Amino acid sequence: MPAPDDEHSVAVPSGIARPQIDPSRVDASKVDAASDRPRIDSGVRGAGLRSAFLRYVLLGCGVIFLIVGAIGMVVPMMPGTIFLILAAWCFARSSPRFESWLLTNRYLGPSVARWRETGAIPLPVKLLALSSFVGSFAAAWYAGAPTLVLIFLGALFTVLAIFMVTRPNG
Repeated sequence: MPAPDDEHSVAVPSGIARPQIDPSRVDASKVDAASDRPRIDSGVRGAGLRSAFLRYVLLGCGVIFLIVGAIGMVVPMMPGTIFLILAAWCFARSSPRFESWLLTNRYLGPSVARWRETGAIPLPVKLLALSSFVGSFAAAWYAGAPTLVLIFLGALFTVLAIFMVTRPNG
C-alpha cells in the first residue's frame, strides 16, 4: 500500500482512484475538528436524516392505523376502512412492501382498493358511519366529557360527515 501524500491523507491501495472533491461544494468556514479539513456541503442540510426519520414515522403511523383498522373491521360501531386507507397512504410513502401486502390482503385490501379506484363510499357505510358519529358524541356527552372534548368531537365529526356526504355513493 502506498504511503499517504500528506499527514492528513488516507493511504489508498493502488488501482483505486481517489475521490475527487468539487471545490464549489467545499465550505472553508466549516472545518472538521478531527482532521482540520473543510467539510463538504451536501447542498441540503440533514435531508437524508430527515427523510429517513420521516419514513420511519410514516411506517409507525401506518402500522398503528393498520392495527386500529383491523380492529375496526370486527368491532361494531368502530370504523375500519378509513384507518386502512390512512395506513395505505402512510405505507405508500414509507414501505411499498407493506402497501402491497395491505392491498393484496384478502380481508383488509378490498375496501382500500375500492376506495383508490372509485373514491366512493357505499350508502350503507355512510349511514353506519354517520350514526356512529352521533352515537359516539351522545355517549361522550352522557359520560360527562369536558366541554372542550365535546367541542373537539363535534368539530371533528362535522368535518368527517361533510367529507363523507360529498363523496359519491359506491
